[in-house]
Amino acid sequence: MKIAKFGGSSVADAAQIKKVLSIFNADDERRVIVVSAPGRRYQDDTKLTDLLIELYHLVIGHADTQQITDKINTVLERFQSIEQDLPLKQSLIPHFKGKLEHLIKETTEHARLLDALKSCGEDFNAELIAAYNTQQGIDTLYYHPRDAGLFVTDEPGNARVLEESYTAIKDSLPPTKKIVIPGFFGISKTGHIVTFSRGGSDLTGAVIARALDAGIYENYTDVSGIFSANPNIIPNPNRIEEVTYDEMRELSYAGFNVFHDEAIAPLYSKEIPVVIKNTNRPEDPGTLIVSSRQAEGVVGVSCDKGFASINIKKYMMNREIGFTRKLLSILEDLNISYEHIPSGIDNVSIILREHQLHGKEALLTEQIRTTLNIDQLSTEKNLAILMIVGEGMKTAVGTANKATQAFMDHQINLKMINQGSSEISMMFGIEEKDAVKAVKAVYNAYF
Repeated sequence: MKIAKFGGSSVADAAQIKKVLSIFNADDERRVIVVSAPGRRYQDDTKLTDLLIELYHLVIGHADTQQITDKINTVLERFQSIEQDLPLKQSLIPHFKGKLEHLIKETTEHARLLDALKSCGEDFNAELIAAYNTQQGIDTLYYHPRDAGLFVTDEPGNARVLEESYTAIKDSLPPTKKIVIPGFFGISKTGHIVTFSRGGSDLTGAVIARALDAGIYENYTDVSGIFSANPNIIPNPNRIEEVTYDEMRELSYAGFNVFHDEAIAPLYSKEIPVVIKNTNRPEDPGTLIVSSRQAEGVVGVSCDKGFASINIKKYMMNREIGFTRKLLSILEDLNISYEHIPSGIDNVSIILREHQLHGKEALLTEQIRTTLNIDQLSTEKNLAILMIVGEGMKTAVGTANKATQAFMDHQINLKMINQGSSEISMMFGIEEKDAVKAVKAVYNAYF
């Protein structure tokens, strides 16, 4: 059995949807597809999800009725254009309009409304695609996550899949039908629509693949696989033929947005392979993500911006029992998650996403100062994290030297260096302004 997910660019308009259904229908083993909301049709176009977010802001900002109506119509026009170009004989637009109006009228809590409206891009698209495929003579079922049994935690915008979902999905989906499911969201046990983080349709596909014990999970996008560096920075970078789950997780975390970093977890336990394919060139081999492989050296270089570092110094810190536990308790109490904790004998740094500090920075630093009785504290922002990834780094000699030499040759100042115990990645902290230069320098050093 094959489970396939199609991203926003793959379902942006009627022509792309026809390509999707050609792929879906070409193989009887391709049983379930997960679809995103329509993406950009051209360079300056607006993604459907962003239109829905704009609608949300109009509603909570108490815009006048005409403004809200106009935005609803803009959303519906995207789907109407797809319907007409397919064409779909029986329009779903009145149904979609009624659903949007109902959500706006009945959902009073802002966070719930945002999730509900954002989910409509994927939801409407899935229903439309299933209807058109059925019209073409292939009996195809649309399944809302509620009916499919995709149950998640109840934190708006940050859903986590509940373990019981896997059994529920397996029991809910008929074994012989073609099925279309919207990605990006699930249903909480309280009945609320809750979305994953942006790009979460990858995660929906991974959950379905694990629940149905698929032989492979196909992830279709607008590129023919994964490259060793960002093609927007490096012209014609190497295509990665094969990469492990762990390597992909590291690359996705630090800026590779081809595949959602959390989508690895559901696949890992059952070792379900993933292939990243191009909807526009389905014959291309793409990139295979597997549990293990024969590896040599570095597989990829990635870089992400938007980090901050809280640097703490206390003399004899290493002799103080419970210091790190107390520090992490402060973060927990303020609902702040961290990314890395590089440390020395008398100092420790907390690396986190800069947005975690919004509205909390003053309270956080004050609690650290008073609770831990520290000597010095400083906060550094506008940092980038560059990751060098490869299973082969475990045995390769001189891997770190190539990177540090490249930084030195290009006058790039290193703020921190960290290597995990798994030895498949090295992390370098640099200033955001040096990010592009650093990627070019390191890529050229290895490739």
